[in-house]
Amino acid sequence: MSGAAALPAGRAAARPRFRRPTAIPGFRLTFGITLTYLTLLVLLPLAVLLLRAASVGPAGLWALITDARNLAALKTSFGLSLAAAAIDAVFGLLIAWVLTRYRFPGRRLIDALVDLPFALPTAVAGIALASLYAPNGWLGEPLMNLGIKVAYTPLGILVALVFVGLPFCVRTVQPLVAEIDKSSEEAAAILGASRFRALVTVILPPLIPAMLTGFALAFARAVGEYGSVIFVAGNLPYVSEIAPLLIVIKLEEFNYAGATAIAAVMLLMSFTALLAINLLQDFSRRRFGHV
Repeated sequence: MSGAAALPAGRAAARPRFRRPTAIPGFRLTFGITLTYLTLLVLLPLAVLLLRAASVGPAGLWALITDARNLAALKTSFGLSLAAAAIDAVFGLLIAWVLTRYRFPGRRLIDALVDLPFALPTAVAGIALASLYAPNGWLGEPLMNLGIKVAYTPLGILVALVFVGLPFCVRTVQPLVAEIDKSSEEAAAILGASRFRALVTVILPPLIPAMLTGFALAFARAVGEYGSVIFVAGNLPYVSEIAPLLIVIKLEEFNYAGATAIAAVMLLMSFTALLAINLLQDFSRRRFGHV
């Protein structure tokens, strides 16, 4: 009888089990800290917001939501945020492509300037944009001569939102642009593909998930943007008044029900939009074989 077979059944059952090592040491502890952190800083405030908004009752909440001024502010915020994110996605790809594929004097300076909206206080950005695009500003005056007014109009809001959201689109796409193999482009050219067809069939497919990520980040930043917008928007009700500003106005008027109602609507609309973008991003990853 072998030594292993001679071991009592109790001792055999008491042999220690070796757990498979995890990527994160102390998973249970770190997972608990993560849940606690998210609950206290994210989920709990959002739950209080929704409960406060629901305290006015369905009829009162519906009346606040369907108010003409509130609807106009929400339309301005979400419509211009979507437009700004779309512009950032296109030009972010172009800027990332130029910074990655070409070498020219001042490239590092331009690459550093891309991150300027991250570090620049939003109020400073708003004052700078208002001065630049004012009717007597460096860019505002020539545009006024062409019949285009930027400052104190919805167009000024769009310019500010494009400014604050551009770095997200550039930085999410730039690493993937650097990884694209140039041999695939050369193969497409050898096979007779035009530049446009090579762009659509070879270059864009692997970049689409990153572009959607940048779009989502730019949209999320633009929806809640306040400081850089109020100085250049004009803040005219029904024209250039954004939802975050309207929330501040209602809080100053001690209209907490109205402020929480607008905030709750913004929360639900933002969550729905981001969920749709994430689903589209997941579909594009599966469609083009990238995970």
